[in-house]
Amino acid sequence: MKITEVITVERSPDAVWELFQDVPELALCMPGAELTEDRGDGTYAGKVSVKLGPLTATFEGEARVSSDHADRTGTVDGTGVDRRGGSRGQVKVAYAIERSDGGARVTVDADVTLSGAAAQFGRTGLIKEMSSRLIDQFVHCIEAKLGATTEAEAAEVKAPEVRGVSLFLASLFAQVGRFFKRVFGRR
Repeated sequence: MKITEVITVERSPDAVWELFQDVPELALCMPGAELTEDRGDGTYAGKVSVKLGPLTATFEGEARVSSDHADRTGTVDGTGVDRRGGSRGQVKVAYAIERSDGGARVTVDADVTLSGAAAQFGRTGLIKEMSSRLIDQFVHCIEAKLGATTEAEAAEVKAPEVRGVSLFLASLFAQVGRFFKRVFGRR
């Protein structure tokens, strides 16, 4: 499934770019993500926990991160396995950071492939809605990190814990709301 998000961060593109190059610090802003090892040469081991209604999956795996400073673009290629539930995941992400009126515009294009129970439970629309909400949390965390006045203060800023049931329900209600707007808005 393809997911594209464009986010605006009210900070300079240079500051946003610098944070994106500090992978361990940036990972702290990704809800449910945890880096477990820096294997060098842009390769990281870690895990991502996903709670989707009654399903909880923890994908353990590896990501390769690369970037092009001249264009302020980068890629992340990751794979992971949920050993408990047997699900597998693969993600390919491309991002670009550009100047915008409000500071920096970050365009993220992700191609996510899920197999196993996670793929059977998650429907594309619901997963897109949930990813949108997680990205909102990610942006708030980035802005808080960049707005910190000291390095120690910035180090304390982390993404909030992913609350599966509330995230699932909020995403589901948003989808239902859009459905009713389509149905009743056609009159």
